[in-house]
Amino acid sequence: QVQLVESGGGLVQAGGSLRLSCAASGNIFSMNVMGWYRQAPGKQRELVAIITSGGATNYADSVKGRFTISRNNAQNTVYLQMNSLKPEDTAVYYCKLSQRWYDYWGQGTQVTVSS
Repeated sequence: QVQLVESGGGLVQAGGSLRLSCAASGNIFSMNVMGWYRQAPGKQRELVAIITSGGATNYADSVKGRFTISRNNAQNTVYLQMNSLKPEDTAVYYCKLSQRWYDYWGQGTQVTVSS
């Protein structure tokens, strides 16, 4: 089994920054994909950014140029640096780890951006 624990959410004014962290533990294979998704009230969960164990990344168009995903493979941790935050970035942010046909999710962390 794999456990994911997110941290770093909170309340910030528009234009501000936050950094999310997600630490994975358990039976983790060296090849995997970690990522961040978000879900706003009344909306479906959507991809924010993903990063492979080799460092390849992909971003949603809405966050390109503002958010940066990174990871520390030795510590099985993934980060999301969020800059120039907008009110529409308000959501619960979830960490996900995908390996060997299984997906694992964290419990989510709330990010609220005030205008």
